Amino acid sequence: MASIDTPEAHKSRTGLVVDVALRVLLFATALVAIILMVTSKQTKLIPVAPGLAIPKDARFNHSPAFIYFVAALSVASLYSIITGVLSALALMKPAGISTKLQFHFVMFDALLLGIVAAATGAAGGVAYIGLKGNSHTRWNKICNTYGSFCFHFASSILFSLISSITLLLLVWLSLYVLSKKIARR
Repeated sequence: MASIDTPEAHKSRTGLVVDVALRVLLFATALVAIILMVTSKQTKLIPVAPGLAIPKDARFNHSPAFIYFVAALSVASLYSIITGVLSALALMKPAGISTKLQFHFVMFDALLLGIVAAATGAAGGVAYIGLKGNSHTRWNKICNTYGSFCFHFASSILFSLISSITLLLLVWLSLYVLSKKIARR
């Protein structure tokens, strides 16, 4: 047990604690982003003729980019649960995390970073059109009509951006820990 008290073992434990904390943060931000996006529904009466208005609702599932966004963040949430449990179990082991598992974390974290960043960008592009419109293609802005809906998906995109940054930090942390393990050999 004397090897656990060495400075190298302490640094390895610190890396695992930070890893678990980042994976919990990833789960929390992805889950909040999903909840905000799925609950973003607003109905307004839209005038179609003088004295005649029809109810029109705005929901996340009216846009394929928002559906992809929810699917990507759902995968990120599930992934963060699985890897968070694996990291917590590695934290309990005296030897820490294996090099092979650390390598798999780097690969899958990077893959998921690409997926979540792409989903955030796609949803952000649709959100920008909703906010500003596009006069060249005659796409009208909708955020002046559906303010609550726009606030929900803007908040969701912000939390997704935090999830993307968390995944980037996880990739960097995993690469750092992996490089230290390889250098010790």
